[in-house]
Amino acid sequence: MKKLFLGICLALSISATAQVRLPQPSPAASVAQTVGTTDISIKYSRPSIKGREIFGGVVAFDKVWRTGANAATQITLSNEISLGGQKVAAGTYSVFSIPTKGDWTLILNKDITATEQTYTPEKDALRTSVKVGSNTKTESFTIDFSDVTDSTANLNIYWADKKAIAPIAIETSKMTENAINKAIADNSNTMRVAAEFFLGKGKLNQALTAVNSSISGGETFRNLWVKAQILAKTSNYAEAFPLAQKALALGSTDTSGSFNFMKEAIEKGIADYRAKLPVAAPVTSKKKKAM
Repeated sequence: MKKLFLGICLALSISATAQVRLPQPSPAASVAQTVGTTDISIKYSRPSIKGREIFGGVVAFDKVWRTGANAATQITLSNEISLGGQKVAAGTYSVFSIPTKGDWTLILNKDITATEQTYTPEKDALRTSVKVGSNTKTESFTIDFSDVTDSTANLNIYWADKKAIAPIAIETSKMTENAINKAIADNSNTMRVAAEFFLGKGKLNQALTAVNSSISGGETFRNLWVKAQILAKTSNYAEAFPLAQKALALGSTDTSGSFNFMKEAIEKGIADYRAKLPVAAPVTSKKKKAM
């Protein structure tokens, strides 16, 4: 019984020791920055100088460096950016560099678990040259962002007496315009579907309001055809007829293939509306009375 008790105590002691969190020589760190509508985040470890010669010593010149310590430094981009003048797609990459006595080469690699020993340039997503200058002594390796605008920023890497700067540029205006246009298009499609629903329920006023909102986001053969059907339901064939014709013309340029399923119905509608157009009264000339 005594041996069993000692065994349990030993097991508990080992378990407790295993759960103790110990300080790391190169502690983990992270930094994040939003530039316009793009999120950039970096996870890395921070080695310290500790009286050592860093560049040309701990970090050899002209060799691939993990740009930090421990596991690979990782950068995550929510959108495409330009880093050091080179474009790189959204995604997560490992960060490597090649320090020299002059400018450095900054590398983003698709293998996020790569080490200095397993790194292969064939998996590089980006390689760019970055300027390096002298800096006030920085004891702990540091990565941060500066000079942030809605479309630009600087990615800074500091350690010892060196500071590498990689300029970031992002097409924020273009991406924002595209997002706005997509939102308008999505809303236009939603309102067209709503108009179809109201039309099916015979709620023509609501259907007309919805389809007009859809058309305000851009004319398509679909929303014009829906409006033509709504107007026809109110016997307004004079307006329904040209809208149906315009829907047919727009549909003929459609490349999605969906128009093929609606072409026959639109053509039939055009024929029906034409037949129901009000007939203009013939113009008769008044005869002059004989003098």
